[in-house]
Amino acid sequence: MPNTYTQLYVQIVFAVKYREALILPTWEDRLYRYITGIVQKRNHKMMAINGVPDHIHFLVSMHPADAVADMAREVKKASTDFIKTSRFTPFRFQWQSGYGAFSYNKSDAPRVVSYILNQKEHHQRSTFREEYLDLLRRFDIDFQEPYLFEFFD
Repeated sequence: MPNTYTQLYVQIVFAVKYREALILPTWEDRLYRYITGIVQKRNHKMMAINGVPDHIHFLVSMHPADAVADMAREVKKASTDFIKTSRFTPFRFQWQSGYGAFSYNKSDAPRVVSYILNQKEHHQRSTFREEYLDLLRRFDIDFQEPYLFEFFD
């Protein structure tokens, strides 16, 4: 009996609404473990997850039965509820609408994992805006400035 065989690597990028620096080092690992659980429950494999206080990146080996949009929506909704229920921040937590999703081949995966795991070092040299615009341009994605994340610089 024939089976379905795939190899789908997708990097997802979420920003905190208005890029507020709300994800604190004291609880970011718990958030990352929670998101990893959501990803795994949807039959994907979490390759790497990391971020800085105003945004996160994760690389997923996708199961073909789930859509990127459905996974992203569930991760954002469930992680927001988790942050609120856990009372990690006294401020209102919300992810910005939208997200970035960038696909890679297997040979790129180790480099992307390293890039994600080194987010804190990377952002000592580059802003989120610079990083995100670079990803959009590198992947030749048409975009319009008014529809990007809301940036307060």
